Amino acid sequence: MTLIDPPPLRAAVPPAGAAADEGWAPPAWVPTRALGRTVLLTGLLLVLGVALGRVDLVLLAAPFAIGAAIGLRRMPRSAPELRIDADEEHIVEGGEVTAGVTVANPDVIAYDLVVLRTRTSPWLDLEDADRPFAISVAPDGWTAVELPGRALRWGRHAVGPAAARVAACGGLLACRPVVVPARGVRVYPETEPFAATEAMPAAAGLVGNHRSRRPGEGGELAGVRPFAPGDRLRRIDWRVSLRTRDLHVASTLSDRDAEVLLLLDVLGEAGASGGVKGKASVLDTTVRAAAAIAEHYLQRGDRVSLAEYGSSARRLRPATGRRQYLTVLEWLLDVRADTTDSEPYEHVFGAHNVSSDALVVVLTPLVDPRAADMLAGLVQSGRYTVAVDTLPEGAAPPQRSQWTPLATRLWRMERENVLGRLREHGVPVVTWAGAGSLDLVLRDVARLASAPRGR
Repeated sequence: MTLIDPPPLRAAVPPAGAAADEGWAPPAWVPTRALGRTVLLTGLLLVLGVALGRVDLVLLAAPFAIGAAIGLRRMPRSAPELRIDADEEHIVEGGEVTAGVTVANPDVIAYDLVVLRTRTSPWLDLEDADRPFAISVAPDGWTAVELPGRALRWGRHAVGPAAARVAACGGLLACRPVVVPARGVRVYPETEPFAATEAMPAAAGLVGNHRSRRPGEGGELAGVRPFAPGDRLRRIDWRVSLRTRDLHVASTLSDRDAEVLLLLDVLGEAGASGGVKGKASVLDTTVRAAAAIAEHYLQRGDRVSLAEYGSSARRLRPATGRRQYLTVLEWLLDVRADTTDSEPYEHVFGAHNVSSDALVVVLTPLVDPRAADMLAGLVQSGRYTVAVDTLPEGAAPPQRSQWTPLATRLWRMERENVLGRLREHGVPVVTWAGAGSLDLVLRDVARLASAPRGR
């Protein structure tokens, strides 16, 4: 429990007009059972004392009546205020999360007891978040309960809702529970180390870090040729010129940027997620691999876009720079497995003006036959396509019967047959393994792209 200067608290109850419009009653102070027992006992003793003519019974009731009167001489007028605080900075899986709940007392009397409880996402490991807290709050003061912890998995997680029950006036009055909605916490996926040293199969821009096959201004030497009108003087190769007695210039290849489309297959989910330090599910591997690949190519100055292969067909437009990287991370937080029976959106490229020279990296577990058909269609359409297998090692359907192990073996055999047929049709498939995962397959794709094409 730490006392710090809190930010301005939002009122836990809306104004009277807003409460009437929203159709719910604001919290109010109501008598407790202790006050009810006090009134009942005092009244009973007074009635018996008068009826029986016994003064001792009246004197016995006097302390209860006087104590209740003293306790209720100053009654609370306002409801307590409750606020949930949570980190809004960039939190990565496994990072520290600082959350807390603040209870403020806008009244002139002290709160004898405040019972505070909050819910949290199971992927936020916050200390003591699953138990109630009992605190007291001074008049016109506040008390904060801190909930430090760490984030276990990427996604949008919630701290809250939180509820507080307050007792005052010596426990004679209690406020109806004050509830505040949950506060969202964004946890970005952990970026696995990734690097690809091979050239892109096709470059599409005017500037960038990839070597193009076209001559132009760049850093890659293509050869030496005779001087021609329009050549720059700084390109003159004086050693060759002095030897041949004619001016020669160094010819270079232009440096171009490339467009990379990351296509996420969300048709199937397999395996159970164990958080950042546990086992990975298909979605975990897909999201973390997409973040790593996007970071790598954005740092090289390439244009990166993302799309989902599913019924929703979400898409992120291509762009470059750090702003695009942050947008990619934000976009990945909303990736969910498609559990509907709707057919996936097949026209992934037709309506979005994706360059025909773009490198399409398909992140797929290949657990749905429609994903294999989509990959074959991409290759047949002439796209530079690379399939990244995101099925974690050992992932299997949930154990539901004694026949599941045998069914799992058959499922894996069928999946291996699908992988073999894809490779026979020219679809490069590589298992995700972090840095260097795409080097060999990108080299082969670049070699095929540079080969002459027949009519």
